[in-house]
Amino acid sequence: MKTDVVIIGSGPAGLMLGHLLRLAGIEAVIVERQTRAHIEARIRAGVLEDTTTNLLERLNIDGRMKDEGLLHSGVNIVANDRLIHIDINGLTGRQVMVYGQTEVTRDLIEASTERDLPIVWGVDSLTINNINSDTPYVTFLANSETERIDARFVVGCDGYHGPSRGSIPASASQSYELTYPFGWLGLLADVPPCHEEVVYANHPRGFALASMRSMKRSRYYLQVPIDEDLDAWPDERFWDELAIRLGPEVAPSITRGPAIEKSIAQLRSFVFEPMRYGSLFLAGDAAHIVPPTGAKGLNLAASDVAYLSDALIEWFDKGSANGLDGYSDRALARVWKSERFSWQLTRLLHRFPDDSDFERRLQQAELDYLANSETAQRNLAENYVGLPL
Repeated sequence: MKTDVVIIGSGPAGLMLGHLLRLAGIEAVIVERQTRAHIEARIRAGVLEDTTTNLLERLNIDGRMKDEGLLHSGVNIVANDRLIHIDINGLTGRQVMVYGQTEVTRDLIEASTERDLPIVWGVDSLTINNINSDTPYVTFLANSETERIDARFVVGCDGYHGPSRGSIPASASQSYELTYPFGWLGLLADVPPCHEEVVYANHPRGFALASMRSMKRSRYYLQVPIDEDLDAWPDERFWDELAIRLGPEVAPSITRGPAIEKSIAQLRSFVFEPMRYGSLFLAGDAAHIVPPTGAKGLNLAASDVAYLSDALIEWFDKGSANGLDGYSDRALARVWKSERFSWQLTRLLHRFPDDSDFERRLQQAELDYLANSETAQRNLAENYVGLPL
């Protein structure tokens, strides 16, 4: 098989890029090691910046999102049993959309069939070859047969554990990583959310988060030690602890119900540079990871795709390599700003086990400043809704 661009990975980054290229008349093939059912069932967060919603609107794959998504004009932080409301719309003139990444992925996959965007599911033993040339190709096993796809460019959208990043020589790259000393215990339940907007909580017992997927499905998180045993958290214990951490203004509105999914996620910050090597480009989690505190993971992937799709279209339409040559620096500039915000918000809202009493008092002073300063609230709001492309 021969195509213009091979995209490795069928998460939102790979799917959005494939659709944007097909819309511009550029041939693309997506290859994915998992099955379609597995990809569509993955539970992920879903607070979308307008960077992301604008791309879906540009593709005309935004109908269900507009019907079922929830526009939010603010975000809330509980500290010292006080609810701090950040009016992001009033401070920035913009809003965020709550619409699950699982639903975004399903919409993009469904549209791929209608729009002739081929996806090869369940591939194994994938390798990327000749990336230092103008004739890269990928080989893999599909249905026990060896397949090869030749292309002009290869784009790795295959996440933190995918093979794309590993194809770039260590001598030509550098990575930066910070692992946090705790995890998030998450619970998904078919119950109405306890608040009309997302609520973050800083509590002496640890961080908590109240979010939603819809007005009938809620997602809650608790900070736990990274080596915590999931079996030690039956539903009743989770709900009891959540009520304590969310405090007296929010806890009475919690509706309890059986968990339909429960898991513990490690938090890390990670950046890989550069995001291009020869004819191979990286986008999304293949190049960077943020802690979920600031809801930036999917949105950073979307901004990567916005930059890269424009650069690829410019190359195929006009023969200009300017966009491709500048892609890595341009994407990384936004990545590092989002890494800063996600790290800053994580530092503000969590209890770090090694913090001194002095550092805890500084954290409380920062929260008090945020509660009483419009300037501080505007800074948070500007980053929360997403920096401009």
